[in-house]
Amino acid sequence: MTRLLMCRPDHYGIYYEINPWMDRRRQADQVVAVRQWEALYRLLTEELQVQVDLLPSVPGLPDLCFTANAGLLVKSLFVSSRFRYREREAEVPHFTQWFLERNYGVACLPEPAFFEGEGDALFCGNDLFAGHCFRSELHAHQLLAELLGLHVHSLELADPWFYHLDTCLCPLQPGRAAYYPEAFSPASQRFLKETIPELLPVAEAEARRLACNALVIGRSVVINAGCPHLSRTLAEAGYQVHEVETTEFLKAGGGPKCLALSLDRDGSW
Repeated sequence: MTRLLMCRPDHYGIYYEINPWMDRRRQADQVVAVRQWEALYRLLTEELQVQVDLLPSVPGLPDLCFTANAGLLVKSLFVSSRFRYREREAEVPHFTQWFLERNYGVACLPEPAFFEGEGDALFCGNDLFAGHCFRSELHAHQLLAELLGLHVHSLELADPWFYHLDTCLCPLQPGRAAYYPEAFSPASQRFLKETIPELLPVAEAEARRLACNALVIGRSVVINAGCPHLSRTLAEAGYQVHEVETTEFLKAGGGPKCLALSLDRDGSW
């Protein structure tokens, strides 16, 4: 992952409640959120040499900064999300317009198949894993497979606090991923163990800091601060770990991975 799409959180805040993290009585500090986002942006662009494209922020769309939910890019085709909650529907035209203006192909799964992009669709090597239950639908996986000509491995999510796949699974490289087992149904836990040879389990306390919602840039991993066990495990496995504060985004159920969409998926890791 060397090129990402991000959006400044200039209009971010907790203005509705569509997952268990969100509580309008526990409002995000917008000034701190911008400061945290800028620190992540500087880390990515200056230290890790990532090319970051920016989507303009839009008043009235507080979650537009969570660009991972925009859709899924495979080669030159952008598959736009179909959000389950109407509160986020107005984001879709802004994402699709951005890709159309840059000559990407744009597709959308037919109604009523809910699909929430990279939030629920992650590559581990050439294997595409997709989550379903709380946001995306199982039916969408079949449609996605047909559209992309890929096999999609479906994973059932079991805990509403881990409402997207990227909150509980972090592919690190082909055949290796960090995950929070209890976020998955028993059948999906077994399937993961059968499919990914090396799984690094994350403890509950760190999972609830969205430790798995990490950005993987080659051998560098950008992870939420306050996850010492996973940080140590990753370091021992040869990764360079970069901790960032995303406390204000956690209030909406987001972390570093939620704030970035991969723009260089070419069909291989």
